[in-house]
Amino acid sequence: MKLKTLTLSSLLIAGTISFAQASDNAEKIFDTKCAACHSKTMPKDRNAVVAPALFGVMRHIKMAYPQKENAVKFMVDYVLEPSKEKAICMPQKIQRFGLMPSQKGNITETELKEVAEWMFDNYPPKDFVGRGQGQAGQRCSGMQTQGKPSFENFDTNGDGVISPKEFSDFQAKRMGNKCQ
Repeated sequence: MKLKTLTLSSLLIAGTISFAQASDNAEKIFDTKCAACHSKTMPKDRNAVVAPALFGVMRHIKMAYPQKENAVKFMVDYVLEPSKEKAICMPQKIQRFGLMPSQKGNITETELKEVAEWMFDNYPPKDFVGRGQGQAGQRCSGMQTQGKPSFENFDTNGDGVISPKEFSDFQAKRMGNKCQ
């Protein structure tokens, strides 16, 4: 009986250490291959930003793909073969930053999957609220205090997936209501 307990405890400890090492490795890959463009914190100088911060990226991804498996699949596909049609960010982000360049050759699919899983597990933090900024950086009254929209607010056809059109329709409606 003691041998089984010791073995089970050893497996749990080894699994925890393994998970922590995988998480550390994914963050190191992100720091090396992604952080040059996507910051892990809210940028202090928004003029120096070359791509959306990780907080916002993951907020939008989780709104469109709330299940981890689907989100990771989307991220791997998008990062390796980005297109305007696949993009789930607000249109003004593409206008400001341009379309993300393909990362084929810069990151392996295995590394990308590991990073995407780490991103999904860690970002945005539970207390994150978007910046509430509308077109041309105008502050929109009430957007931060309005609360996060639910999945159902986006998934208007009820198919369990938020299409890029559903996402942009929701954003356009929300921006139109708040930034007049």
